[in-house]
Amino acid sequence: MLQAFVDYLQLEKNASPYTLRYYVQDIEDFTRFLKQHGVSNYAAVSYVHIRKYLSLLHDKAYARRTVSRKLSSLRSFFRFLEREGYVAVNPVKMVSTPKLEKKLPQFFFCAEMEQLFQAADRSSPLGLRNLAILETLYATGVRVSELVGLNVDDLDFELGVVLVYGKGAKERYVPLGHYAQEALENYLREGRPLLERHPKEPALFLNCRGRRLTDRSVRRILNQLIENTSLTQKITPHKLRHTFATHLLEGGADLRSVQELLGHVQISSTQIYTHVSNEHLRAVYHKAHPRSK
Repeated sequence: MLQAFVDYLQLEKNASPYTLRYYVQDIEDFTRFLKQHGVSNYAAVSYVHIRKYLSLLHDKAYARRTVSRKLSSLRSFFRFLEREGYVAVNPVKMVSTPKLEKKLPQFFFCAEMEQLFQAADRSSPLGLRNLAILETLYATGVRVSELVGLNVDDLDFELGVVLVYGKGAKERYVPLGHYAQEALENYLREGRPLLERHPKEPALFLNCRGRRLTDRSVRRILNQLIENTSLTQKITPHKLRHTFATHLLEGGADLRSVQELLGHVQISSTQIYTHVSNEHLRAVYHKAHPRSK
């Protein structure tokens, strides 16, 4: 049943390897819990079993966000089992999701982004690739899974856009901007040909063996970049996505446009960036206004 669910997520939901890994991990953890309590069939799972499992996670001091994710995985799994006729009743339907504390996303200021761009090596194929990755992440706000999934043919320099394949097999065009386009053109002209080992490889960003980069490789590249600066905070692809959205809103972009660019299905997913902008404005005010204190 678990494999059937994984196939469903891959084929119908276009779930990323990162998402699939957590789904499998969460469901396997729950399955072990069931076996320890003498339950060997998902059809025998009741609301009580779900509540006991959540209580166990609470007793083990799991973070509220982790518990919420695990419950979400079970909700999706049992919804699939019910749809396919494996279970008659979905035991997770009556369980409410724990409320999460709202954390404002972290982002880089413009001067900090400039440090990152200046730290990039422009003298080697890998350096040109890394700069193109950094410029693309900041210019488009794409998820790291979307970035590594890009192919050369997804770029349209004439229109200045890139075709991005997002969650749920949804496509969207995102503008590149002058700096990102220039970095990509330099990489394609002077960097990628020297990394290419397989002429038919469609991937835009290649590793030193000429194959498509992985999510983990991109994270390692970004960590190497920030080590060449005076910045002390951590860097992740998602932090650059937060930076993209925050800078757009601070520059006057409307929320709906940012939602489209990020590929968010719900506007509520984008609204958190308005809080970031408001917090930033408040901090600037208190720092700069002579009678703010």
